[in-house]
Amino acid sequence: MGSLDQAVVESTVDGPGFRLALFLAGCGHHCPGCHNPQSWDIAKGVRYPVVQVVDALSNWLQAGPYAGLTLSGGDPLFQAAATLELLEGLRSRHPDLNIWCYTGYRYEQVHEWPLLRFIDVLVDGPYVASLRRPSKPFRGSANQRLLYLEQGEVVREA
Repeated sequence: MGSLDQAVVESTVDGPGFRLALFLAGCGHHCPGCHNPQSWDIAKGVRYPVVQVVDALSNWLQAGPYAGLTLSGGDPLFQAAATLELLEGLRSRHPDLNIWCYTGYRYEQVHEWPLLRFIDVLVDGPYVASLRRPSKPFRGSANQRLLYLEQGEVVREA
């Protein structure tokens, strides 16, 4: 079971192109100035069987011209087991799906977590309001990094 805050089926701000964006509930970072503080409490999210979300996302992906999927929140890594199950299910059905994931953790803290094998781009680091830089695409603050991953290993940083 996982906990979902919301799904956005027409996002153009959570990664490149026209994307599905899934906002998972639960976050322990509690960054001051966070744009989704309502998603911090995992208990306030909608509980769901992961397979149902995989089915729904697969239907949307087959029906639309999506560039990929973005996981955000909350923090998807806060419920790592459910996120891993979700990513495994999606990759088995959509092996070429471009997957982005936002997390308040630094890559160095989670680099051994198995779910990273399924993520193409990890946007890492907590949001820091004093470092807000609207000129940095797809990041809330300058300390956050766009890490391009292959099999969970960083191959490029932007």
